[in-house]
Amino acid sequence: MKQSVKKVAFLLADGYEDSEMKNPYDALIENGNDVDIISTRKGAELKGKKGTITYTSHLAASEANPDDYEAVVIPGGKSPEALREDPAVIDFVTKASRAGIPISAICHGPQVLAKAGLLQGKTLTSYPGIRDEVEAAGGTFVDREVVVDGNLITSRGPQDEPAFIRETIDKLGVSAY
Repeated sequence: MKQSVKKVAFLLADGYEDSEMKNPYDALIENGNDVDIISTRKGAELKGKKGTITYTSHLAASEANPDDYEAVVIPGGKSPEALREDPAVIDFVTKASRAGIPISAICHGPQVLAKAGLLQGKTLTSYPGIRDEVEAAGGTFVDREVVVDGNLITSRGPQDEPAFIRETIDKLGVSAY
């Protein structure tokens, strides 16, 4: 039985952790999903920390409608630092969360969620170095490979990608990974 295609938004800026973008992105596409890369501007050439992989953004956050997506993925690295400074990105994730859309954030990705005020009362994980930021935003930090709390799926880093990808795909209901 063929699954219906799900539309997934990846929020991305320069300096992302290469594998945290590539592996979930590839897995979601392999599972038949339609993926858009959303950044601070449309057509931006975005490079990872290692500089070996480049992606081009399909849309600026200011022109993206969260209602068009069934999931949002926020890779880590330095990308979330830039994304959280864009009011349109914050507006996008806030509206997505209010709509109950699954939001998967790995490593530093929860920085965007913290800036949007979405961590209050949530249990999550992240790169351990931002634990204080997570807790200051009202979240409860736990040191596990993946945590699902409501519509939020979080992981610590590249070592947790298999669990992060599995939970993201499971939340979409598109396939077993």
